[in-house]
Amino acid sequence: MSEQPILELRNISKSFGAVKALQGVSFELRKGEIHALAGENGAGKSTMMNIIDGILQPSDGEIILRGKKVTIDGPADAQKRGIGLVHQEIALCPDVSVAENIFMAATNARRSLFMDYAGLKKKAAEILARLSPIDPAVNVEKISISNQQIVEIAKALTLDCEILILDEPTAALTETEAVALFKIMQKLKEDGISIIYISHRMAEIFEQCDRVTVLRDGKYICTDNVADITPDDLIGKLVGRDLGDLYPPKAENIDASATPLLRVKDLTDPERFRNISFDLRPGEILGVGGLIGSGRSEILQGICGLYHHDSGVVELGGETFRINSYQESIKKGIVYLSEDRKGEGVFLDLSIAQNVSALDVDQVSTATGVLDRKAELEQAKTLGERLNLKHGGLDLPVSSLSGGNQQKVAIAKMLSVNPKIILMDEPTRGIDVGAKVEIHALLRRLAEEGIGLVVVSSELPELIGLCDRILVICEGELSGEVGPDEMTEERIMELASGLHASKTAA
Repeated sequence: MSEQPILELRNISKSFGAVKALQGVSFELRKGEIHALAGENGAGKSTMMNIIDGILQPSDGEIILRGKKVTIDGPADAQKRGIGLVHQEIALCPDVSVAENIFMAATNARRSLFMDYAGLKKKAAEILARLSPIDPAVNVEKISISNQQIVEIAKALTLDCEILILDEPTAALTETEAVALFKIMQKLKEDGISIIYISHRMAEIFEQCDRVTVLRDGKYICTDNVADITPDDLIGKLVGRDLGDLYPPKAENIDASATPLLRVKDLTDPERFRNISFDLRPGEILGVGGLIGSGRSEILQGICGLYHHDSGVVELGGETFRINSYQESIKKGIVYLSEDRKGEGVFLDLSIAQNVSALDVDQVSTATGVLDRKAELEQAKTLGERLNLKHGGLDLPVSSLSGGNQQKVAIAKMLSVNPKIILMDEPTRGIDVGAKVEIHALLRRLAEEGIGLVVVSSELPELIGLCDRILVICEGELSGEVGPDEMTEERIMELASGLHASKTAA
């Protein structure tokens, strides 16, 4: 790794009206290094990346590329200068081939009437050979999310990319897929490509990156060699305050003999899950673990009517019933918080108040069915205060909020119908560590208030730190239950991978 910076930002500032998104930020990227950019949501990471990619122009400051001051006039100009940005949200055309996606920009610029498909496939195969054995002829819609991410990287490499920016690249990947991506990153690093790596996941930063730069509230805080600091050091610099424990105290004296808040018996959908049975006890947070694709989310969706299970029984407070639709589930008091916050959890273009009331608009309507705007705002105000929602106005769109506050709006929407049970799928995905602490504390308060909580999470430390018991799913079946005395990552992974069943059979 060369000590000479390939890219420098010097005293970069960016304002949007009265809002100062970046204030005098400096940053340097060396050739052949993986440099993490860390910060809470709203710290200025996205603004900084958009400036490097030419999407935004700085209000003040200089960009130095390969020792020369430059102005980057847009993403196309950035690409010509060897800068590639892979966004968290994949932007490929699903109904055309991998090869066509990789060379989309070049194809649009060509003047010939005919497409050289054979040539495209050959060139795409040469680039993909550096990364992963993906068939360049297959349509993008038929490959996995992880491979779509690799196609995005391949697009950047077609333009002789020397600087690659990866924004939360593992957010939608399984652990196996993430490991494959890390191997590709290290290979690119060996080839002299410099990578700016944005992630909220501490383990990834400490395992994959050489240096880390911290932004907070639009300001530069520090740059450290990863080898010289600890995760606790980094968290302290990220949030600028003492977080205390990352997880609130767990429930004490849970009465296993009390009538369960929720009881599920032999829930079965042959294609997704089989013979799922469990109880949710008053006052506890019940975790659901397992590998991605094991059926965790589908089980929650089956309970609340988003999937029509073939057989099985759901009991709520001792009453047995069958839910045939999500609307019925809401009326019974069971709500579901999707893992896809932006796609299904909130309506980004609607206001905070409109989002909060969305599950049951009748609650804020007059007897004649007319929306009572004052009642809607009052409902959002009450729930916003309960969740410590930080916003600039309840009439503002949810897209104006940070990821953590967007998630609070999604939870407020659940609470607006006074639920008895909340089924939560990845409740802290994509939010920063400070917001996670707030969400964890909120979930514990809800459990103490008598609301039943079932939480799916792919982060084993979160399951162990937050939950009172953990159910582990393997290939659509309940592989085992982990109690408070045996909560270790090794035990959960043994059950999730099927290793426990193999040992038992042996």
